[in-house]
Amino acid sequence: MNASDHHHTAAVDRVSWSQLIAYGFGGVVPIALFNIAGQLMGLIGNIGLGLSAFWLGVALIIPRLWDALFDPLMGHFSDNVRTPWGRRRPFLLIGGIAVALSFVLMWWVPKGPAVQAWFGSPEAYSWFQIGYILFGLILFFTACTIFEIPHGALGMEMSPDYHERTRLFSAKSFLGNLFAMGTPWLFALANLECFKGVGGNESDGMRWVSMLVAAFLIPMSFWWFLACREPGFEAAKTQKRTRFWSDMRDASRNRTFLRLVAIIFTLATGFNFVSLQAYYIIIFYLYGGDKTAAGPLLGITGTVWAVTGLVAVLFLNGLSRNFGKTRTLAIAIMLMFCAQASKIFCYNPKLPYLVVIPTILLSAGMLMFFTLGSSMLGDICDEEELKTNLRSEGIYCSVYWWFIKMGIAFASFVTGALILFTQFDQKQTTGVDALAGRINVAVRAMEKSEAAGIKPIAEAVQSADELAVHFSAEAAKHSASREHYLRLAGESAGVGDRLKELAAKEPLRDAAGITSGLKAVQGKLPELSAQPPLTLLRLRATEIGLPMLLCLLSLWLLKFYPLTEERAYEIKEILKARRKSHDEQPNP
Repeated sequence: MNASDHHHTAAVDRVSWSQLIAYGFGGVVPIALFNIAGQLMGLIGNIGLGLSAFWLGVALIIPRLWDALFDPLMGHFSDNVRTPWGRRRPFLLIGGIAVALSFVLMWWVPKGPAVQAWFGSPEAYSWFQIGYILFGLILFFTACTIFEIPHGALGMEMSPDYHERTRLFSAKSFLGNLFAMGTPWLFALANLECFKGVGGNESDGMRWVSMLVAAFLIPMSFWWFLACREPGFEAAKTQKRTRFWSDMRDASRNRTFLRLVAIIFTLATGFNFVSLQAYYIIIFYLYGGDKTAAGPLLGITGTVWAVTGLVAVLFLNGLSRNFGKTRTLAIAIMLMFCAQASKIFCYNPKLPYLVVIPTILLSAGMLMFFTLGSSMLGDICDEEELKTNLRSEGIYCSVYWWFIKMGIAFASFVTGALILFTQFDQKQTTGVDALAGRINVAVRAMEKSEAAGIKPIAEAVQSADELAVHFSAEAAKHSASREHYLRLAGESAGVGDRLKELAAKEPLRDAAGITSGLKAVQGKLPELSAQPPLTLLRLRATEIGLPMLLCLLSLWLLKFYPLTEERAYEIKEILKARRKSHDEQPNP
């Protein structure tokens, strides 16, 4: 008989469905929006704005380092603040609104010829854009911390039961991942003409898409504040206030806590190393650089991720009750390992939808892994209360995320370095985008029989010629990809020649013929987006291999985790008896 067979959740310890749903929707901020900012900003900054992947990676480190340093301060403040509405709930409102506003701000990166004219060189213009992104991300991640640390601590307080905490964090994981599926769909939306405009790209589209996100998030912030309850505040409001460095010292000396952090940190960092590369592989390996064609698959994998999360939540609670949290965590790690291994066969340009298979395995494994990590953190806080007689969920939640975010910050640098290692050519993607945008403007003008359509054709000729020059330079620079770049240089020159022929025609007499010719040229543009085979090989090798190695390391570390289910229930009963004794003591 399993130890869990002896334990049943008392009615008083169960969380109502209304509370479960309200709390679970809070996962939108730390899971969905954090994911969107961390992944899409690097991707769109690179392929949409033409900024260096390496320097974008460096820029992403700084706000994450600040975020990690701010976490313990926020946790300590949340533990020690006393308001009529509790220690945690006011921050759900303030932080939620701040997240919404800063999310919009960071996508409105100044761009265009008028802005570029302020700067003396293209390099200075690029540095300005990277600086703006850095500033926007610092504001966004600060707002996320103001919301997430009190929200995470609240989840540990809402029930003292070992398994009910897993139920709470399962709801948070599921609903957060349900909205995280919007990450690829947001990319697809940003590429729709109704958002990006006739001559724009995904960086233009994300400006307006971000406003839709904010319009959803602000009302949600008021709901979280009004709907969530804070049952632990009655006990916490009478406990003494603590000093920040004392809290940090206690957390750093808790060996159970440090072992849990090592397990979660190792695997989380491994997957963050390569999280962005999956987008590159789908767009540039499976679809040859055709972002519009890749958009639906990116969206579908996001949907599959969310649906799998729903199923995984149903299994997670049962697995945890029957096998305990430690063994269930091992199952989650093995699922992630198998997901990476399956990509060796499922990354197939002839059958791109095979990528759904590793998506299912990875979604199930990750949801269980991170949900159990947060749930186990609540058990560690019980263990700490047994030693110190203090409830310190805020500081433990913040230090836990401090380690995770430091890993993410380091991973941001590694991600940029890995993209650089693969020799991915972002100038190629922005050059093709500029060419496509100008041709699209010309098509619209010619469909209306406007003579003004000739000007964007002439601009498109210039873009095609610039691409041909760029590809010739890359051929001379990269001997291993020489044939690839020489072929693209020839194709670009051919596109330029065809555009010159169309520009020489009389637009008012042969508008239909010019339009037909432009559309034929449009059909050839995806071929110009193809990245070198060596780049695609390096992308797949690093994206698959690094997480597999760290899965094995995380499994080894799990062998040394000491807090069993039996011990957690023993601590719960001791604490219950202690609180009852304290309540029965007469007031002085």
